[in-house]
Amino acid sequence: MIVYKIVATQEWAKAQAAGAFTGAAIDRADGFIHFSTAEQAPETAAKWFAGRGDLTVAAIDVEALGDDVRWELSRGGALFPHLYGPLPMSAVVWSRPLPLGSDGAHVFGSLEA
Repeated sequence: MIVYKIVATQEWAKAQAAGAFTGAAIDRADGFIHFSTAEQAPETAAKWFAGRGDLTVAAIDVEALGDDVRWELSRGGALFPHLYGPLPMSAVVWSRPLPLGSDGAHVFGSLEA
């Protein structure tokens, strides 16, 4: 299964260079790295990253992370994937820019590739 991480492009570039992502400030404060499913990602972007055009979306192979991933209740009673530990770049399937469209919403395109 693939889950997604939305992150500032500059932070992501540092993580790629380091070989692992230890989380954005909110992740570190909460004690886990926040992920979203394909269905949850647009709402996550709108709620937490509105108006930001400096973002990257990364696709993560959740099975590669083993037992460090927990599905926990969040907004509206939905289950969200959370990673308790660093994200190794070896679990990243792909990453790409997450631009803003002319309507101000993030343009995800297909999350398949």
